[in-house]
Amino acid sequence: MKRVKVWDGATRLFHWVLVCLLGFAWLSARKGWLEWHMYSGYAVGALLLFRIARGFIGSETSRFTQFLASPFEALRHLLHLTKREPDEQVGHNAAGGWMVIVMLLLIAVQVITGLGTNDDITNDAPLIKYLSKDSSDTLTFLHGRLFTFIQIAVVAHVVAIAAYLIIKRHNLVFPMLHGHKDLPVESKAPHMAPPVRAWIVFAVAAAIMYFVSEVL
Repeated sequence: MKRVKVWDGATRLFHWVLVCLLGFAWLSARKGWLEWHMYSGYAVGALLLFRIARGFIGSETSRFTQFLASPFEALRHLLHLTKREPDEQVGHNAAGGWMVIVMLLLIAVQVITGLGTNDDITNDAPLIKYLSKDSSDTLTFLHGRLFTFIQIAVVAHVVAIAAYLIIKRHNLVFPMLHGHKDLPVESKAPHMAPPVRAWIVFAVAAAIMYFVSEVL
């Protein structure tokens, strides 16, 4: 076995910051901190744009072409969940890849609906000026209800991680913390994109969200 770097720092930072932001978005909504809730939504939107871009120009294990397999391949992988075998996976497995896509789609819908919401008092989202009151009310309703699906996806993600640890003895958390994984010596290390590329992509993503929130 040899230690191989499978996740770069940008991917790991994205993952854990997103976890914190989704938790804060939920808390701020429950507490009625609507201004902070909007700020957290803008930050999530910037991270979403960042991750989509990284799916095309990021490190090898972050690219959609590397982990997006057919649904049948994902199902075949899940059918072997109870089989204990060495962890030789570099990056996301077939089922995990689809979980990433589902989560990104859910977050995208959540961010888009959030940009057109209102609270009938003073806190209006930036795109409400382009919408009718009925359209904004519909988006507000959907925004509140759709977060339940994100919560379900998060719970499914945590359950899957626990199942891999308990049943297959595969620890998926540690590599996402330190970036490395012990793999067979013949395993090829994935290509890592330069860190400066990640910073440039995030700067562009943040600028886009700032434009949407403050300029449009």
